[in-house]
Amino acid sequence: MGKKRVVVGFADSRNLARAVAKRSRSEYTEAELKDFPDKESYLRYKTDLKGKRVYILRSLNDPNRKIVELLLAAYTAKELGAKKVILIAPYLCYMRQDKRFKPGEAISSKIIARLFNACFDELITVDPHLHRYKSLNDIFIIKSKKLTAVQPIADFIKKNIKTPFILGPDMESYQWARKVASSLKCGVDVLKKHRYGSETVRIKIKEGLDLKDKGVVIVDDVISTGHTVMEVVKDVKALGAKKIYCVCTHGVFAEDSLRKIRRLGASVYSTNTIENAVSEIDVTEMITKEIK
Repeated sequence: MGKKRVVVGFADSRNLARAVAKRSRSEYTEAELKDFPDKESYLRYKTDLKGKRVYILRSLNDPNRKIVELLLAAYTAKELGAKKVILIAPYLCYMRQDKRFKPGEAISSKIIARLFNACFDELITVDPHLHRYKSLNDIFIIKSKKLTAVQPIADFIKKNIKTPFILGPDMESYQWARKVASSLKCGVDVLKKHRYGSETVRIKIKEGLDLKDKGVVIVDDVISTGHTVMEVVKDVKALGAKKIYCVCTHGVFAEDSLRKIRRLGASVYSTNTIENAVSEIDVTEMITKEIK
């Protein structure tokens, strides 16, 4: 009797998708993708999907092209008789634009949610950027599950970093920082961030915060351009921190930010929601639990 679950991977999410398929004892297949001469996308499945639960696993960094390919993958799976089509997006895109900040702006999070509502039956994601939304249910009508990498991150810190002190660079990140610190039973604090544009950030460290000779771990959900983290690293160094680590769930590392952060003397680690040079914290097991 054949397997009733199929995990669909793509070249950019192959390692995580294969690992999830193996641990969940599901069939693994990779979507065939190529471009037509006019740059339209071609997609093909090479396995039978009829009557099966199909889990399409892809992180949505660099999202614009990937979204089109996801729509092709989802609708094609349904046309081929899939019992259910579930999106596993370890990194979920288009969540930061959650209101109309200026007249005429697109509220892109709601628009992308409508697209996914129309073609998927369920959604599984890890640490989505929920700021003004209380939950995924605010914009998704399909069944949605928010996983968190807090425990894998805490386990990694416990194993690799001695006497850690956790810092959240702003109030948005503090929820992760506090939970990680609680698991480790170590000190934690949050910094004040003032943003003066997409690339200008000022960080204010509380007076009297003693970081001398401590291993400071800056914890955030996403490192994108890294401007916030780099400002924190500079200030923490000035206060005499012995070692500095930057740990995040999603390592987007736009604008060569990984190299820039390392050049400041900080060690950088992320989970493998987005595969990169420092994605050493594994989220395979917690994703697998959701589909077994």
